[in-house]
Amino acid sequence: MKANKDVFHDVTLELLDPKFVEPIPLADGEKKISKQVLETIDHENKVLTLKEFKGDVVDIYDNFKGTLHIETKDEIDLVSWTLEYERPNENVPELIRLLNFIIGMTKAIDDHHAN
Repeated sequence: MKANKDVFHDVTLELLDPKFVEPIPLADGEKKISKQVLETIDHENKVLTLKEFKGDVVDIYDNFKGTLHIETKDEIDLVSWTLEYERPNENVPELIRLLNFIIGMTKAIDDHHAN
């Protein structure tokens, strides 16, 4: 990846807005905590990468990283998320609840912008 003046490293969401690091209620009412480092913002390619350093996900899974990529085709924005993590063993489940949360959040953002 080429150097880009719009790429930032080691900026925590906590510094940007403390509400991002408070517990996030999931659909079933259970709250989870996630503190992340904003690893990359690439405005040209519309890519955002976050790495969790503290919280419920990294208490169980290793090396959690989420990447958001937006691609525009015919004036329509297509959103894709990539979640990278390591399960410490076969008995630890996949992150289905987190994936469902991300899908719901993405739909809510889309609904907000469509109205």
